[in-house]
Amino acid sequence: MADSAELSNPRVSRGFSFHLAPEGAKIPLLALLAAIVAYVIGLMWVGLILLAAAAFSAWFFRDPERVPPRLEGVVISGADGKVIEISEGPAPQIDGEHYRKVGVFMSPMNVHVNRVPVDGEVISVTHTPGQFRAAFSDYASQHNERTLIVMADRQGRRHAMVQIAGYLARRIICRLHPHEHVTQGERLGIIMFGSRVDHFLPPEYRVTVSLGQRVRAGESIIGELAQ
Repeated sequence: MADSAELSNPRVSRGFSFHLAPEGAKIPLLALLAAIVAYVIGLMWVGLILLAAAAFSAWFFRDPERVPPRLEGVVISGADGKVIEISEGPAPQIDGEHYRKVGVFMSPMNVHVNRVPVDGEVISVTHTPGQFRAAFSDYASQHNERTLIVMADRQGRRHAMVQIAGYLARRIICRLHPHEHVTQGERLGIIMFGSRVDHFLPPEYRVTVSLGQRVRAGESIIGELAQ
């Protein structure tokens, strides 16, 4: 197994490609069409504003390719952003031992497509309506709108990941379904605008990131099996 310094660093994808998440692809296209119409009828300033809106929304809904590390016994981040919480405690809807929690805050400038942290099977997907407080606060994990995903890895260990809506986020999309088999790094959904993802690592794992560290969904390793 690679050393911890190597494991905590994201791999850099080669080449360049630009894709849009399907849930948001129509928004920049509609804004672009409206901008063209505005130009045609002579509303130049309106057209410029709509063109800027199209560019911003395309940037927000970008969905870049990612290359998972493909190492045994590791958990990768399900979200782009900044590590704002590392703690221990119970995992939602999982009985038994204390888990290691890694919270990642996604600002409006981050990629908002979420990815699967481990290979395995989806056990349950639970959506809970709630509030829309600032996603970087501890309050958000318990009271904001959220979707809990519980998975079992190939060894039967239970993992949990929670998509949490933030102050601006008003929609959480999760594409996974119970009993579905998933592959580490594959896309699982998206959260609109600033938001948060909490990861719950089984007690056999140690955290390989630190507070304030930047991570990338589908590439950055946040935990590995303890020796």
